[in-house]
Parts: sequence; C-alpha cells; structure tokens
Amino acid sequence: MKKRVGALDWANIAKDLDAHGYATTGALLTEKECDALTGTYAHEELFRSRVVMARHGFGRGEYQYFSYPLLPILAELRAAFYPLLSDIANRWNEAMGIDVRYPREHAEFLARCHASEQTRPTPLILRYGPGDYNCLHQDLYGEHVFPLQVAFLLSEPGADFQGGEFVLTEQRPRMQSRAEVVPLARGEGVIFPVHHRPVQGTRGIYRVNMRHGVSRLRSGERYTVGIIFHDAK
Repeated sequence: MKKRVGALDWANIAKDLDAHGYATTGALLTEKECDALTGTYAHEELFRSRVVMARHGFGRGEYQYFSYPLLPILAELRAAFYPLLSDIANRWNEAMGIDVRYPREHAEFLARCHASEQTRPTPLILRYGPGDYNCLHQDLYGEHVFPLQVAFLLSEPGADFQGGEFVLTEQRPRMQSRAEVVPLARGEGVIFPVHHRPVQGTRGIYRVNMRHGVSRLRSGERYTVGIIFHDAK
C-alpha cells in the first residue's frame, strides 16, 4: 500500500487541494479489497460502535467505527497517507497562522492524541440504502485534529447504487456557501479537509470552513470507508 500511495501524483493532489478544497486518487483500492472491506460490515467483533444516523439527526443510514487492532489494510492506508498529507497540513497551518505542526510519522501523532485521552480509533465504514443520506458535518473528535482525511468508495456507481454523491461545502466569510459534488469510481479515494482550509483573498489568506456529506441515495446500496488520522476521546 505504501508503494501505491507514494506513486500517486502528489504535486497535483496538493495543487487540487489548494485550488478546490479536495483531490481524488483515481482507483487505488482493487475490486477484491473493496469487496473484502464491504464484507466486514456484518462482523460485529471488528467494530467498537455502531451509529444509526436517524437517531442522532445525522441523516439516514448507518456506520460503524473499527476497533483496535485495525484491519491491516486500514492501518496501512493510515500509515501510507499520513506522512504525505502532513506536509500539506503543516503548510496550510502556517498559511492560516495556526501554531500546530504535525510530526512526520503517524505513530508519533497518535501518541499525541493518546496522551490527551483520544484513544478510540476513528476509521469507519458507512452503509447507505434507498433514501439514505449524510448531513453536512465535520469529523472533530477532540483537541487534536489532523486537518485532512480520505474516504474511499467501495461500491460501483450506476450498478450497485444510484444517487449518493459525495458533497463538499465551503462557508466563505461574508459570502454565500459554495457546494462541490465529487464523482467517484469504485476504489477511488477523495482527500478533503476535516475543518477548514486556507484560501487566498484580496487582503491575504483567510480560513474557509468546510463540511462534507452524501446526497440522497435513490436506489441500491452504497458502502464507503473513511480514513481519519486522529483518534477520538
């Protein structure tokens, strides 16, 4: 996995994140890996908790957080993406005047989380059926937040489901919000901000607040796995 992630066009990924607030990986996970991850959903022993979105006003559908030890593929994805994303995260924080800097190794960042009692793993798998959707939100779980995350589509658009597009919104200062719909192929990842990102304005760089969600599924079943790099309290 480290080789696959390292072979991505990171110059263009950084450019797209800066310009648009997200970047896509192309098909990174194989069909076999997508099937294997989808198949985990029925195995309760792999998870620490299950959330039914409608009970909390989060939308419709459900998701489960994986427990430690993580499945090898999830641990590998976290370890492979983090060092490359930490460079972007540090550059963004510097641009926004945020003092926090992120170490190069994910294990070192997790130690920072765990020292503040953020010890619960956050990688998760989401399942949507007809009529399900995910309200716009941010995945903030404690004091320590890594500012970028990755979500992978495990199902085949047009074959396994209809609708259910990944959506991002930008809440710009003194302006109306801007929405972006990100089409994904099966096995493709989207990299996007957890909270905010820097944007160049006429008077310098300012912070733009970001939220993400999933539009209403019209038919079928849609699975996604999310890779969040900070742990939860």
